[in-house]
Amino acid sequence: MIDIATFYQVRSEFGHFASWAVWADQGMNPKDGIADLDPLDPNKNPELLRTIHADAILVGLNISRRIDRPFGNFHDPRPMATDFKIRHALKDSILWGAYMTDIIKNFEQKASGKMMTYLRRNKDFEKDNIAQFIEEISSLGVSDPLLVAFGKDAEAVLRRNLKNEFRIFGVPHYANYSSKENYRDQVLQNL
Repeated sequence: MIDIATFYQVRSEFGHFASWAVWADQGMNPKDGIADLDPLDPNKNPELLRTIHADAILVGLNISRRIDRPFGNFHDPRPMATDFKIRHALKDSILWGAYMTDIIKNFEQKASGKMMTYLRRNKDFEKDNIAQFIEEISSLGVSDPLLVAFGKDAEAVLRRNLKNEFRIFGVPHYANYSSKENYRDQVLQNL
């Protein structure tokens, strides 16, 4: 459970690349409501603070484009976005309400291969981002969260830097080519 002071501190400090695994309910179409951030507003969702937690932290590699709204990451309104698969996969699971962030901050890159090449060539940049990630975890007030990486690249970065400090699990990336039902099965099997 996250208290209100921590919630607002995280929103202020990390809200442009982080979020929580809470979404509006799906409407008629799978992507309906995915960009609605009202469920992440404690004034509009009185259950929010009882729902969100940092027992698990869902970790992407990096943002693919600038995030304009606090907690807008993983709640992408664009028609080509596949964030709706995360909602479907996590609904009614222990990961619903988990904290979500990227391991690499403030670096827009759509192609994960290019991101990984950049990290191989800029090891200090990676180390700086790992230090920031550890500070981010510390601000959540948890000591032993489960890190769940979206995709092999995010998992590789976490393992090579944090395998001795945290439990790390990988799940397929939500942009992989599978139905939302198959994606849910894959995520739940991996955990």
